[in-house]
Amino acid sequence: MKTADVSKITETILALELAINERWNKGDVDGALEVYSEDVSYFDPLTETRLDGRPAVEAYFRQFFEGKLNILRNEFPNPQVIVSDGGDMAVLHYNLVNFIPDGQGGEKQGALWNSTQVYRLIDGRWRVVHVNWSFTRHPAAMQGLMS
Repeated sequence: MKTADVSKITETILALELAINERWNKGDVDGALEVYSEDVSYFDPLTETRLDGRPAVEAYFRQFFEGKLNILRNEFPNPQVIVSDGGDMAVLHYNLVNFIPDGQGGEKQGALWNSTQVYRLIDGRWRVVHVNWSFTRHPAAMQGLMS
């Protein structure tokens, strides 16, 4: 695969992820759901088991996150996209740092996350087929950084 093709795919994947997170920060879960494939699989530290399929993920998101988030901004240190030789699959992984209101008109650092998103080109569109979120540090070690 040409370097230019890999660069274009990388830019596309990062733009999709940034757009998802901008909406997510405001409690709009549809940004993610619109990019997830029908057969997406999903893990995060709050799920007991893997969630299989967009309907299961949607029910989870709507119950726990829709309209309930207030993340002022976030940073994506260390993003990396690994593109398959065929150019039809890409793995994105990054650290995510959230900034939340501090209650005094400013902001403070919120949760620190590790993210892995597996994208696949389906019918000409990049779709997320697998998601895994984990805490950068175990919550007990974070002492007050979560909200």
